[in-house]
Amino acid sequence: MNSGLDLEYSFNEILKGLGLSSELAHIIWLPLPMLLVLVSAVVGVLVTVWLERKISAAAQQRIGPEYAGALGVLQPIADGLKLLVKEDIIPAKADSILFTGGPILVLVPVILSWLIVPFGQNLLISNVGIGIFLWIALSSIQPIGLLMSGYASNNKYSLLGGLRAAAQSISYEIPLALSVLAIVLMTNSLSTVDIVNQQSGAGILSWNIWRQPVGFIIFWICALAECERLPFDLPEAEEELVAGYQTEYAGMKFALFYLGSYINLILSALLVSILYLGGWGFPIPVEIISKVLNLPINAPVIQVFTASIGIIMTVLKAYLLVFIAILLRWTTPRVRIDQLLDLGWKFLLPISLANLLVTAGLKLAFPQFFGG
Repeated sequence: MNSGLDLEYSFNEILKGLGLSSELAHIIWLPLPMLLVLVSAVVGVLVTVWLERKISAAAQQRIGPEYAGALGVLQPIADGLKLLVKEDIIPAKADSILFTGGPILVLVPVILSWLIVPFGQNLLISNVGIGIFLWIALSSIQPIGLLMSGYASNNKYSLLGGLRAAAQSISYEIPLALSVLAIVLMTNSLSTVDIVNQQSGAGILSWNIWRQPVGFIIFWICALAECERLPFDLPEAEEELVAGYQTEYAGMKFALFYLGSYINLILSALLVSILYLGGWGFPIPVEIISKVLNLPINAPVIQVFTASIGIIMTVLKAYLLVFIAILLRWTTPRVRIDQLLDLGWKFLLPISLANLLVTAGLKLAFPQFFGG
């Protein structure tokens, strides 16, 4: 994929058409990617928090929020405003610098990871050639912030929560990376755009979930563990650790943990959609749709349909996975910390390594199916 298919190139071309120089157009573009990412992430969090409340209520046979706006849609905004105006308290014996830096170090890498997520053929903020590698590198920074927060709080429950978070993240990052490497091996690329394009040949039949079913399951389990979702919420287990590394936090610092958790969940669902479910691809090939409508594939109607359906498909697939994650929260018991670590090191790690080796063998034997 060349840079002509990303948002930066399109934006610069529009500004050049208005008479601005390429240097000025680039300067105007620089703050926009992070602004777009922040808006997308915050809107995604608001929607996910509302869904979490309503789906949880339905699972427990109750109504959930309903008075703050129609069907309670304004409840997440009310929650955010409440955290925004709450007093920011730093414990007397806490390390104030680490205590403040911890939540920031948790949130920033997750937001930066959104830069590589393609929502459509032309809806990509940064088409980084090593996008998958960049995401794996950024995701390894988050546990440092969690451990820092737990240590700086000067609280035994917080320290235990931070240690658990670090141990859990290290345990599940390796099988997660190995399952992604199997996809990279088939695609011959670390670019998220190339990975989606490689799945666009025969609609739903060409999605990677059929060629990598084991990798898909491993990735999803590891993603839930990385997001600390039930049944893997050991770092903040309320019955054991009060609130884990969040125990001493209040106000906006607590809100940053809250935001980071939900943004990471949405990001993980989007990456599963991109890596295994065809990204913006429609289940039915565009060629078949054009034949049914008796229109050439480059007809404006087909082009508009393809462009508009892309972002809808990406978001729908991601929120289907978010829905499954929310249901798992209320239908699965929390595992013990030793069971959690055993699952990562003794089960998922060898299986993900075997999956990678089998994928390499199949690529050599059947390059037409596994060669990208």
